[in-house]
Amino acid sequence: MKTGSDLFDLGGERALITGSSQGIGLALARGLAEAGAEVVLNGRDPNKLGDAAEELRNEGHSPHELRFDVTDHDATRRAIDGFEAHTGPITILVNNAGMQHRAPLEDFPPDRFQALLQTNIASVYHAGQAAARHMIARGSGRIINIASVQTALARPGIAPYTATKGAVANLTKGMATDWAQHGLNCNAIAPGYFDTPLNQALVNDPEFTSWLEKRTPAGRWGMVEELVGACVFLASAASTFVNGHILYVDGGITASL
Repeated sequence: MKTGSDLFDLGGERALITGSSQGIGLALARGLAEAGAEVVLNGRDPNKLGDAAEELRNEGHSPHELRFDVTDHDATRRAIDGFEAHTGPITILVNNAGMQHRAPLEDFPPDRFQALLQTNIASVYHAGQAAARHMIARGSGRIINIASVQTALARPGIAPYTATKGAVANLTKGMATDWAQHGLNCNAIAPGYFDTPLNQALVNDPEFTSWLEKRTPAGRWGMVEELVGACVFLASAASTFVNGHILYVDGGITASL
């Protein structure tokens, strides 16, 4: 059994991070690579995906690029099955792909609601099932789903997003309940408010930033690099008996009124 710092060594592991051409996904990919994992970047835009891969290569890493649409069940399964067959096992899956749309619930467009469901929750099922089938056969694997502070809290204008992130938490618990017996560890990270492209409109809003700084005990926005430690922990031998857990990384916002 590994001990000490070796508990967090991801050498010999291969991690697929969905939605990893920017923001949290790219930061997590970089962090996993720095911990020793071979990383597989995913996205739909070939240019953004290529730029992200080049960025990591310039830092001394050797990422793979696996372009597929996580909202498409068949395409996701084909991509993961094909990678497993031709390149090798995916031992860590980070379900990070996500989207946001803000509007009052009474006026929320039904097509945007459906898009949120497909991107934020159906994708976790699609990629999780495809990867788990291989992990189950090997008797081991790590699945890390990206939830949100909105898994536990709500704010005006994002009710459907809140619903999808609540569902991510419960699907994570369901994955652990079904798959822990096969040697899989299935957990989630729930970020608070982080300075990312998804939150750019809020970051640029002085009124919102002022509210956030007062509401968050840490008094600031989170930086994406501050999610890496939680991800490495859940991907590593340091968390072998952690299953179905939602790890909030939020500067204390869910702990205080």
